Amino acid sequence: MPLSAPPESVEIQLGDRSYPILIGSGLLGDPGSYAALPSAATALIVTNTTVAPLYAETLRAALANRFRAVHLLELPDGEAYKDWQTLNLIFDALLSHGCDRKTVLFALGGGVVGDMTGFAAASYMRGVPFVQVPTTLLAQVDSSVGGKTAINHPLGKNMIGAFYQPRLVLCDLSTLTTLPPRELSAGLAEIIKYGPIHDMAFMDWIEANIDAMVARDPSALAHAVKRSCEIKAEVVGQDERETGLRAILNFGHTFGHAIESGLGYGEWLHGEAVGCGMVMAAHLSQRLGGVDEAFVQRLTALIQKAGLPVVGPALGAERYLELMRIDKKSEAGEIRFVVIDKPGSAIMRGAPDAMVREVLAQCCEKN
Repeated sequence: MPLSAPPESVEIQLGDRSYPILIGSGLLGDPGSYAALPSAATALIVTNTTVAPLYAETLRAALANRFRAVHLLELPDGEAYKDWQTLNLIFDALLSHGCDRKTVLFALGGGVVGDMTGFAAASYMRGVPFVQVPTTLLAQVDSSVGGKTAINHPLGKNMIGAFYQPRLVLCDLSTLTTLPPRELSAGLAEIIKYGPIHDMAFMDWIEANIDAMVARDPSALAHAVKRSCEIKAEVVGQDERETGLRAILNFGHTFGHAIESGLGYGEWLHGEAVGCGMVMAAHLSQRLGGVDEAFVQRLTALIQKAGLPVVGPALGAERYLELMRIDKKSEAGEIRFVVIDKPGSAIMRGAPDAMVREVLAQCCEKN
């Protein structure tokens, strides 16, 4: 059943680098969606082996009258390939096709494709334009918006990258019909996070509509994507480079990134790790006095209803702490956590290792 929603637009306000997020159905294949992009002779669509058979030719056809040549690059699929070796495949394609600094890159896929394409665009000839065409729920509500680009390092997730804004984000809700259930749940994690950190009315709405979203109800997904993008746009517009407020968007991510790194990239999906990480962060918030037990249980139940894990893997407390000290938010070796200081509001702060160990003991599988 095709999704249907009227096109919506959310603006990221960054002065002369402002850009729209277009949200609707059937946008990917509509040439008019790309009318405001700069003129160029060539374009490169970067996608992966899973998404390419579904949408690459549709996008290529939509761009055919705008660019003299539209090249296509298929990357291997998965977080395990978000590395230097795969990134170089993009540079290889750009150089082999003689692409110039006006060439427009199109990131067609999920967060991995978006992050790597954005990083390549930031780096190639010191910066070329790019467009985000996210095809996963997680990418539509989070990773495609705001200009964070990066690859992983074996010692830490997203540690090598750049802030580099796209010219356009195109969220075609029709692509969510082909999303595997596990990937849909992973995206719900990044929707859920916006409630506790910024908008409790949205959290109420998510609770009332979580079953509809799991069932891929078009109107529910359309509202969730739009409201999530509105919140992220508001935050990014105030703090593009994450010097303060934007850090709250990492709620659950410090624990979550440790899970991803500790298990090996790709073992858990990013959204699965974030979902479980939010449970841990909620327990830490309770110990720090920001929320009560009832709130922790409420958030945990919501995450579980989204089909996400709520018990962390048994990496061992010392391994968790070791991995979290490498996190980008750490300062002088002190782990900094995004915690809820009251429902609908979050701050970043440190916590005693002993307290973190208590949280891990409560929230993780036993060895």
